[in-house]
Amino acid sequence: MPTQDHSPSKIGDETHKSGKQGSGSPITARGEATRRRILDAAEEVFGEYGYYEASISEITRRAGVAQGTFYIYFRTKREIFAELVEDIGKRLRASMRSATRSIADRTEVERYGFKTFFEFVATHRRIYSVLQEAERVAPEAAHAYYDGLARGYTHRLNEAMDAGTIRSVDAEAIAYALMGIGHFVALRWLVWSQQDDTRPDDMPPLPDSVMDSVLDFIMSGLK
Repeated sequence: MPTQDHSPSKIGDETHKSGKQGSGSPITARGEATRRRILDAAEEVFGEYGYYEASISEITRRAGVAQGTFYIYFRTKREIFAELVEDIGKRLRASMRSATRSIADRTEVERYGFKTFFEFVATHRRIYSVLQEAERVAPEAAHAYYDGLARGYTHRLNEAMDAGTIRSVDAEAIAYALMGIGHFVALRWLVWSQQDDTRPDDMPPLPDSVMDSVLDFIMSGLK
């Protein structure tokens, strides 16, 4: 089991001196693909071992890159952890925007938004443990994750209120309340009930009765 971080290799140090090390955006498709592999491996390793037991050597091993390559993109273990939280938030928001962008009916927006969120959690089951640790390890990243979700949600709720399709209330307060519903429903049916080694593709979807009950409750409150 990986138990410790590792200091930069000579290659990493030289790259740093040239001004290319750490969280710089890759300028080639190949560089972007490498950075993506490292982040995907980090999601696995941090989710499996936790922040303190995870190591850069294990991340690079799973990504199939040299440790020196790691330092071209990230300076430290904490930096990649914080960027992983940011990356998870960006991917989740992009998925939800894509699923709901062309939908006008608020009930359907909630349905497809929650459905997309639950599907994302089902295929990224370890994000919950990553986010929980982020509150202690990189609180600024954790807060930015939730703030990013809430801002988009608040905007869409305000649009629906302005259009008169839902009643006028404090949109930000409702956004966080609805995020809380999604958070704990996913924990109960997609995380806590799947604490074995079930492959994500084999995990059962959220029961229809649960989805219907959640949406009925939400829309009864918003109408």
